[in-house]
Amino acid sequence: METVLSGLATGFAVALTPLNILLVLFGCFSGTLIGALPGIGPINGVAILLPIAYGLGLPPESALILLAGIYYGAEYGGRISSILLNVPGDAGAVMTTLDGHPMALKGEAGRALSLSAVASFVGGTLAVIGLSLFGPLLAKFAVTFSPADYVALMVFAFASLASLVGRNGIKTLLGAVIGLMLATMGIDANTGVPRYTFGIPDLLAGIDFLVVVIGLFGMAELLHLVEQQVSGRLRTLPVDRSFLRRADLLRTRWTILRCSVIGFFIGILPGTGASVASAVAYGTEKRLAGKSGDSFGTGDLRGLAAPEAANNAAAGGALVPMLTLGIPGSGTTAILLGALLMFNVQPGPLMFTQRPEIAWGLIASMYLGNVALLIINLPLVGLFARMLTLPQHYLTPLIAMLAFVGVYSIVGNPFDLYLIILLGIFGWVLRKLDFSLAPVILGFVLGSLFENNLRRALSISAGDWGILIEDWKSIALYGLAVLVVILPAWAGRRSARAAADAVED
Repeated sequence: METVLSGLATGFAVALTPLNILLVLFGCFSGTLIGALPGIGPINGVAILLPIAYGLGLPPESALILLAGIYYGAEYGGRISSILLNVPGDAGAVMTTLDGHPMALKGEAGRALSLSAVASFVGGTLAVIGLSLFGPLLAKFAVTFSPADYVALMVFAFASLASLVGRNGIKTLLGAVIGLMLATMGIDANTGVPRYTFGIPDLLAGIDFLVVVIGLFGMAELLHLVEQQVSGRLRTLPVDRSFLRRADLLRTRWTILRCSVIGFFIGILPGTGASVASAVAYGTEKRLAGKSGDSFGTGDLRGLAAPEAANNAAAGGALVPMLTLGIPGSGTTAILLGALLMFNVQPGPLMFTQRPEIAWGLIASMYLGNVALLIINLPLVGLFARMLTLPQHYLTPLIAMLAFVGVYSIVGNPFDLYLIILLGIFGWVLRKLDFSLAPVILGFVLGSLFENNLRRALSISAGDWGILIEDWKSIALYGLAVLVVILPAWAGRRSARAAADAVED
């Protein structure tokens, strides 16, 4: 503990210099704006601004503080388009659309935005505390996860999908299967065989996540608005002066704390990220809610707080293996790792003793950044919410512009513009058939993780499937997956039997 306190004292001495405070504020604000753009996300935001940070001639600790501010600022900003436009800013914000956008449709956009800001603040702050206190120890545990353990983790995540969203479990699972099928498109990395490319050269590299999320969410939402306009059912969304109340915090306090812990521990596992953390947290909270969990997906406060706390905690957790072991925990931390190497700084356990101003300066800046983001975001809640007062025939071209500009600026392939239109039509059809689009996106994200780790595990064992159940961590995760599937059905039958007995009496 004494080492931690002395390290934090060193870190705050670095973070509280006027230059670094300014960089934290700029990074948080610009990151929020970047995260609010559909599909851009923290990884692209940090990648775009990395050359600027390097070119300014900043010391390594200041450059990393700026990039980290953009990182968790973008995690905050992803909720804005998710709640207001039903278009997630990045993969971690997909689950936020499930209850955030229904709240906006009911005229509670301000309440949703302010709750998400508080949940994000708590999740991010608890993650930094965990990084400060237990970082090296947790990182050593995280790297004991083998490819077989990751396969078990993905099975648990897929099992969580069964009761994740919607009232029809079959449609939820079908949506996940569709996502898995989309994830398999392209050239097989092991055999070099094209899969589901239909002879189209542009599909050989597979489909980019940005294209899938913008197509299925952004373009599908646009087509939904056009349909309403043609049918004469288009209306301006109600926007009142709703804001977070004390009762809301009391109702969601345990949800926020639980999901912050879940997000942090999932975040430290290299390669998982905020998308897995938010999905597991949302599913866990829905099950813990019992019968009241039926309101999830219709604008439930707990359904909004859970993924927001988890994805910001996961963002902090992903820094644990990067700083303590030099292993990036996510795509964005891989870019941050590259930034350190550009400055000839080697991350790992020795960095805390050899370059404490960088390691502890970054950690201290994250405490400041989370407070800065809360101060920046809460006063802007009303301004963001008033976006919904735009007549929706103006909102439609705005969504289209954000979708096309966002995809082309990152991917740079005209073919992908046609692809998002096709996926948008497909997503619109799925909505008409009462499918939730979140399982499709999660199936797409988890599918590649599942396949890659399954291939690695079988390569290690020379094709012996027994490797999947050799480790206690794998067995524990498979057991949790079985419980996740069985317990809700058992509880439902038990409550139905109790209700039938009450009627007979």
